[in-house]
Amino acid sequence: MREKILVAVAHGSQDPRASATVTELAAVARERSPGLDLRTAFLGHAPPSLPQVLGAIEADREVTVLPLLLTAAFHSKTDIPRMLARMPQSRGPRVSYGATLGPHPLLLGALDRRLAEADPGAHANPGGTAVVLASAGSSDPEANATIARLAAQWQARAGWRTVRPAYASAAGPAPATAVTDLLRDGAPRVVVATYLLAPGLFADRIRQAALAAGAAAVSPALGACAEVADVLLDRFAEIGSRRRTAA
Repeated sequence: MREKILVAVAHGSQDPRASATVTELAAVARERSPGLDLRTAFLGHAPPSLPQVLGAIEADREVTVLPLLLTAAFHSKTDIPRMLARMPQSRGPRVSYGATLGPHPLLLGALDRRLAEADPGAHANPGGTAVVLASAGSSDPEANATIARLAAQWQARAGWRTVRPAYASAAGPAPATAVTDLLRDGAPRVVVATYLLAPGLFADRIRQAALAAGAAAVSPALGACAEVADVLLDRFAEIGSRRRTAA
């Protein structure tokens, strides 16, 4: 019996760094799971699209589609399911749909890793460091609430002075505003953790505005680190467990 195919669907960007990061992340996942048939697709701005990838897969294959997104919002709840519903059922592969990458405990490890790279001294005195957890933001309040819960979990686990959620779009506060507020409230030092999968417009905007507001350091996007690859593989395994349980 042939192995199941994993199709990881990223948001897509006109910035070539974003698609390069997705390609690198897929390579890390394959290294950590030898023999994995992992293919990537994009919702927009970069090829190939999800319909193109699925259309090239044989009809008798089992496929798991996973959204390479950090929160469940419009794209994972509506956009991708709508694309899957439009695929011809009679002559296409058998498709299962999995969960977004976040929330997941391993993503806190990825945040720790990237922040340590940007500011090696941050973890030496967490009680004296305030962190802004900067995400893309969404018009879906449930997605933004997920970021707020992640901030609280990270503060409790790492012992930061505080972790303030912030959003680059669609919700407030903006990352630069959160930095300003924390400094005004007496935080001796403020750093920004970028909770984005790949570099691009939002990551650049967060970095520039946060540094201008007085942040001591801004971490890069999570990118192709081992923790993110392991989350992807874990989500894939969850679908396999669900199939076995149903059987």
